[in-house]
Amino acid sequence: TDFINSSSLMDSLSRPELFDFHGVSMTRYFTDNWDNIQNFQARPDDILIATYPKAGNTWVSYILDLLYFDQTSPECQKSVPIYARVPVLEITFPSLQPGTDMVDNLLTSPRLIKTHLPVQFVPKSFWEQNCRIVYVARNGKDSVVSFFHQERMTMILPEPGDWSSYLQRFMEGKMVFGSWYDHVNNWWEKKQMYSNLHYMFYEDLVEDTGREIDKLCCFLGLSPSAQEKERLAGRVQFDNMKQDNVVNHSAFLGMDFKLSSFIRKGKVGDWKNHFTVAQSEEFDEDYKKKMKNPTLTFRNEI
Repeated sequence: TDFINSSSLMDSLSRPELFDFHGVSMTRYFTDNWDNIQNFQARPDDILIATYPKAGNTWVSYILDLLYFDQTSPECQKSVPIYARVPVLEITFPSLQPGTDMVDNLLTSPRLIKTHLPVQFVPKSFWEQNCRIVYVARNGKDSVVSFFHQERMTMILPEPGDWSSYLQRFMEGKMVFGSWYDHVNNWWEKKQMYSNLHYMFYEDLVEDTGREIDKLCCFLGLSPSAQEKERLAGRVQFDNMKQDNVVNHSAFLGMDFKLSSFIRKGKVGDWKNHFTVAQSEEFDEDYKKKMKNPTLTFRNEI
């Protein structure tokens, strides 16, 4: 019942202001519960799914949820929305349990936990318990386009304004959860010293979902049958998820589905429908300055 789409709640939600939080732009909906987030007690079998916003977190959450629980609790798959099965650790939202409580109330093992936190904000118990972490990165141009549509429709995110000023803000890192560049780079650096981190790319997932599921299974030590994998790959195709009310967030309050859909296109290269040539060139110049690590490369098209 917590998730019923109530228009009164929509009306009571005010768009939050961004503020500087330990050097990262954040809003109160992700910092109000900070002590409980930082003191969160991870368990050794927890799996953290981490991404910058709009980089495939829901998609990978759904894949893992099916891999682990489709055989054992298929009824949940049909009735409980994905954001209740894989809660966002840092969210605090009117009329909802804080994310930390939602995770603590999960009865599954492993617990699947979603986060958009930059790596330096992840509760230290995840590292201490040597938890497995899946990080998904998406190219910057598609990320900013997807985030723009998400902010337009989501009342708990800041007012996006127009596209060109939004793009500037993205390049400056004035986004919820901070700079995209810092996010993808710092998680990439963490991977070099923390072996239980599987770093994957959205573009690879679009290009060959089955191959990426195989890699995930390898990382997680799972061995589904060929038949199970085939069935899974079918269920997590984009158009199927878009129609699936358990995955598409249609029951999530605080989103205006007249403006956009939560699962929108899932394409690689949709940025070409938004960027002007000049914007693309400016972005590329800026990108070269900020992406210092030659080992981390993105594909803007496949």
